[in-house]
Amino acid sequence: MRQSTITIDVALDEKNIPDQILWKATDSSAASAQKAKAMMLSFWDSADKSAMRMDLWTKEMMVDEMADFYYQTIMTMADSFDRATHQHELVDMMKQFAKDFYARFRDIQLKDNKL
Repeated sequence: MRQSTITIDVALDEKNIPDQILWKATDSSAASAQKAKAMMLSFWDSADKSAMRMDLWTKEMMVDEMADFYYQTIMTMADSFDRATHQHELVDMMKQFAKDFYARFRDIQLKDNKL
């Protein structure tokens, strides 16, 4: 059996706020660890029927980047759900939600920037 390892290193400041997130995967073509401003990691515990999650972001993560990150994450979750279940109607709903979420975010940003 083949094994792959993903390593995530998080540097924290004096208040335990993520200052830097670096990740590396044994199957990656990148020669060195890659920087990230945010991450979401989820595991499914089938015994407890619950999701265990870790969401981290650095101080440098901007609000507009967070909106992009969530939009893209929801879209890729929809794609994964489609591959796993073939529930196209639900996938379309998820993708429409992502589009509506992002459009609403842009509307709010425009309104706030006019003030």
